[in-house]
Amino acid sequence: MRKLTRSFYNQNTTLVAQQLLGKLLIHEVNGIRRIGRIVETEAYVGPHDLAAHSSRGITSRTQIMYGSPGYAYVYLIYGIYHCFNVVTEPEGHGSAVLIRALEPVLNIDQRTQGPGLLCRAMGIDKQLNGHDLLGSTFYLAESEKESTFDIVSSKRIGVAYAKEWAESLLRFYIKDNPYVSKR
Repeated sequence: MRKLTRSFYNQNTTLVAQQLLGKLLIHEVNGIRRIGRIVETEAYVGPHDLAAHSSRGITSRTQIMYGSPGYAYVYLIYGIYHCFNVVTEPEGHGSAVLIRALEPVLNIDQRTQGPGLLCRAMGIDKQLNGHDLLGSTFYLAESEKESTFDIVSSKRIGVAYAKEWAESLLRFYIKDNPYVSKR
């Protein structure tokens, strides 16, 4: 498997969100590699996007989004679920892609349809916030066997508060994949 490069992440966020579909998420936990195929993403395109955490400016929580591309942005929602994002675009931009769902490939025996469930199944928590995704135990990679699929775009989930940005078609998923979240 070939790791994704820093230049892959240093592109337009919407493009990265689409190009991540079909890629592999790998996390080695206690010597066991867990691998899932990314089947659903959401783009958060910068501080002007009212659904993005970066729209509130640089805070201790969001500073990673303003950092270099190719780092993990992991946060807790509802006090119980972690969400994993990939920082995109040049430093200072404040954008990221949320990984919403995975198709299990290796050593995953829990549900992965939804960002909180996939983080639980993959062993992703806030300790990985700020982790360089070019590292050796937590990274994204090209799939060894390329497959063709159709990409569907729709509104993002759970961002009704974001005014006109709530209607933006920035959620992407692999058509007819059974591991895409149901919402």
